[in-house]
Amino acid sequence: MGHPPSVHRWNRRQALHAGMIGSGLLTLPELLRQRVTAAESPPRANACVFIFLFGGPSHIDLWDRKPLAPREIRGDFQSIDTNVPGISLCEHLPNLAQQMDKLCLLRSMTHRMNVHGPACSEIYSGRPYFGPPVTDQATPQDWPSLASIVNRYGRSPAGLPPSVVLPWYAQFVGQDKRIAGQTGGRMGEEFNPFLMEGDPTQPDFRVHGLELPADVSTRRLQDRRRLREQINRPSTTSLRMDDYYTAAFQTLERAETAGAFDLQREPRPVREKYGWTKFGQSLVSARRLVEAGVPLVTVNWADNTGMDKVSPHWDTHHDNFTKLRNDLCPPFDVAFAAFLQDLSDRGLLDTTLIVVSGEFGRTPRVGLITQNGMTEPTGRDHWPHAFTVLLAGGGVRGGQVYGATNNTGGYVADNPVTPADLSATILTHLGINPHREYHDQFQRIPQQLSEGLVIKGL
Repeated sequence: MGHPPSVHRWNRRQALHAGMIGSGLLTLPELLRQRVTAAESPPRANACVFIFLFGGPSHIDLWDRKPLAPREIRGDFQSIDTNVPGISLCEHLPNLAQQMDKLCLLRSMTHRMNVHGPACSEIYSGRPYFGPPVTDQATPQDWPSLASIVNRYGRSPAGLPPSVVLPWYAQFVGQDKRIAGQTGGRMGEEFNPFLMEGDPTQPDFRVHGLELPADVSTRRLQDRRRLREQINRPSTTSLRMDDYYTAAFQTLERAETAGAFDLQREPRPVREKYGWTKFGQSLVSARRLVEAGVPLVTVNWADNTGMDKVSPHWDTHHDNFTKLRNDLCPPFDVAFAAFLQDLSDRGLLDTTLIVVSGEFGRTPRVGLITQNGMTEPTGRDHWPHAFTVLLAGGGVRGGQVYGATNNTGGYVADNPVTPADLSATILTHLGINPHREYHDQFQRIPQQLSEGLVIKGL
């Protein structure tokens, strides 16, 4: 079996068996782990839901409208008023327009990477990509994702992981590895977040390894735990394994009691308000996880356009306006608006920071080719120089626009914000010092969690 890992974490390569290897109950998946020790900061109720719109949504068509620009820039859509005078959104976001009083449109996000994987890495990690942009796929040299950082340094109730990703790790069809920047990378794969994988719209959806067998109740699980404690013989190895058993039992008991991973406990009328889509039901799960005390929940966009090899998800290289109007805006608009309202109604919005971002925006001019030669006259190519991030909750004042782009939406004109600044802001909100250092296993030197500055004036 090798040497047991430090009690500071559960090693994902040494899968926990919940004290049930000898009793024949069940085995937890290797991703299920919980640190035994706490982070350096006191417990906080603050949480963050990070929503990643994989592919790069067109900021100029959605939330940074330029109605006075020429048609080839402003596009096909009209603008509509929101419930905040003077702020408009795309006509295909009517529900979100009525939640504008809860939103901040950060229109001055910027970086320089126009290739998907490295750009995703920059947003997920808050760090400029470490090498040439020759692959979209994760490598051991990747900077650690925010999800992994929080899994290592965040705090959560006993038995629940500090960081959860759902409903999948973003990945292009045909590739054998997840998109770059979603792992522990050079900080260590053992800090990868807990993956809540699957299709939450399905009636039999369960988180693998967290459900008890039909003949084992929570009380019976607790009885087995007490029995094991009575017959266990103390030794250095058994004491360390006891840490794993204790943490694993806590996970099962907490998950069962809180129902944080069990969507079947959610009233159907509430679920229907979010829309019966992977994205909508993932947001329902995110709200439940926040209620249970999980600090960071990452929701990766998932929809049925993923098989399109040229324009999957928000990567609209062709038929930009048709895809936004028919496939992308409706489910996002319904689900995200319901999510904001639900958090507000439950008193969770004040302490929960909501962040919505893609890896970049789209070209100001329709049909302009900047990176992908398959971009058609009906599409928009990649554009990292200026794009919009949506913020809400967590002390952020709603009903405002932060930063600005020029009259074509192509470049930042005021208050530029980098991925590093965004990461520092999220970590600070979660009570994690963004300048704390960890050991870089790739360069073998200390590295700060973030080199950015907390965004001021929000």
